[in-house]
Amino acid sequence: IRTNLSKGLGFSKEDRDTNIRRIGFVCNLLARNQVVAIAAAISPYREVRDEVRRDIGAFVEVYVKCPIEVLAERDVKGLYKRALAGEIKNFTGVDDPYEAPLAAEVIVETDIESAEESAARIIAKLEEMSLVMPSTSGYTDNDEDTRRRLDAPGYA
Repeated sequence: IRTNLSKGLGFSKEDRDTNIRRIGFVCNLLARNQVVAIAAAISPYREVRDEVRRDIGAFVEVYVKCPIEVLAERDVKGLYKRALAGEIKNFTGVDDPYEAPLAAEVIVETDIESAEESAARIIAKLEEMSLVMPSTSGYTDNDEDTRRRLDAPGYA
């Protein structure tokens, strides 16, 4: 996203808001054309998230909740260490706020759930909201045949 859609934006509040609005615009455009859009973005400010929610309408917010200590432990790039040392400014959760959602449809707690458990929680909520069909027991023979046909020319 930042390489193309939001090239040139920094990490000030204004630039972050602009980035989220642009992502929201693309998601809204896709949704208006019957395409389900899934956007994973660090969106620290509640006001702009709520603005995008109003613009899109059919909006499901997933709050990926995790304590900063765990995020720092998982950080393979060393960004949290640098931010905590004061080397990086405007770092979400360190010296720039993260405003937790007040009414997210789904909350996953990645410090206490596995990725599979979090994914299952999200899918279950989408099924409950009738946004996706309930899953079956797995691949059907037809699904497997389709996968093979797409894999052969290199599409899958």
